[in-house]
Amino acid sequence: MNITQSIFEAFESLNANKLRSGLTILGIVIGVGAVIAMLGIGRGAQDTITGSISGIGTNLLFVIPGGSDEIRNPRPLTLSDARAMADPLAAPSVAAVAPVVQGNVEAVAGGEKMQTPLTGATPEYLTMSNYDLIEGNFFNQYDNAGHSSVILIGPEVADNLFGRRDGIVGEMIRINGQPFRVIGVLASKGGGMFGSQDNVIIMPLETARLRVLRRGGDPNRVNMIYVQAADADSVGQATEEIAQILRTRHRTPVGLDDFTIFSQQDFIALAQTVTGVLTIFLGGIAGISLLVGGIGIMNIMLVSVTERTREIGLRKALGARKRDILTQFLTESSLLSLIGGIVGIGFGWFIAFIVGRIAANSGTPFNPSIGLDSILLATLFSASVGLFFGIYPASRAAKLQPVEALRSE
Repeated sequence: MNITQSIFEAFESLNANKLRSGLTILGIVIGVGAVIAMLGIGRGAQDTITGSISGIGTNLLFVIPGGSDEIRNPRPLTLSDARAMADPLAAPSVAAVAPVVQGNVEAVAGGEKMQTPLTGATPEYLTMSNYDLIEGNFFNQYDNAGHSSVILIGPEVADNLFGRRDGIVGEMIRINGQPFRVIGVLASKGGGMFGSQDNVIIMPLETARLRVLRRGGDPNRVNMIYVQAADADSVGQATEEIAQILRTRHRTPVGLDDFTIFSQQDFIALAQTVTGVLTIFLGGIAGISLLVGGIGIMNIMLVSVTERTREIGLRKALGARKRDILTQFLTESSLLSLIGGIVGIGFGWFIAFIVGRIAANSGTPFNPSIGLDSILLATLFSASVGLFFGIYPASRAAKLQPVEALRSE
């Protein structure tokens, strides 16, 4: 018996029991669809997160206070530290430096009120972070030096306070009771590694530091310093130059830094690791349903062997070899699995599409990514499931003795 004849006979056998075959295929469809959808959603989430981190800026380094646990009283980062990093003689690989202060404030406008993160930064920060505007203009060095009462607001803040994103320039917002004029509305950037980049108010650093986010202790203290390396190849050298500057200024013991320097690649690698593990976990959970579908194939094939015992005996009596019987039943189980796998690919794509649309409507858009490797993996795996779970029923059928099979009722 050749393979073509086996396939035709397998289709005839499956067609003779349409409902039973359909329910068995459904188990594989659900399993493959779940695997495809979970892998696509996981990869889409990874692409969105890493793309968001990359969209923050280029060749960026993030310097934050705190380092070795053995340093009991770490020194905070200050404006003086930022100025030292900007010295081209001490740090020739550094292109720009932007100290940042941050806090949460209450914003009120037109009877609407909300709590929102506030960032006080220099104009360099806006360029380094790749911000764009829906309308208006960025603040400049004169606004910063003059402690101007001007702000930029994110689109989420605009929606919550004004119910729109255009025609807002010139409006007044009271922040912690003080009036500020909106000079620009930021374009949407979505979520970021430090939270939503759309729910934010940005004002000049000196204004925020001295008027809004006044803190005890050192008035020059900042929360973070953004540093832009001259180019991608200079990131490592810039990191070493910054570290040396801070070690000298903070007079920390060798090997005991009281600061930490992260690069974009560090964050991207971390995000890829986390989302990669999550994707594997989701795929593994979905794979359980595919395993259940495989057990359903084995169950239905065992029933088929029992029902067709006399047929098997007659075939053997007419000269069918053990190999022919084995091929026949393996072909049937593989067809069940393969058909289910092909339909499951479409089902999985549909699930991923629906999840993507739901995410977009909820304000957290991401695009599930179903690659060719995922499709091939699911197809091959589903076919393998059919072969694996069809081996025992097929072997049992092939081992039947013709005389005993013909006596079966």
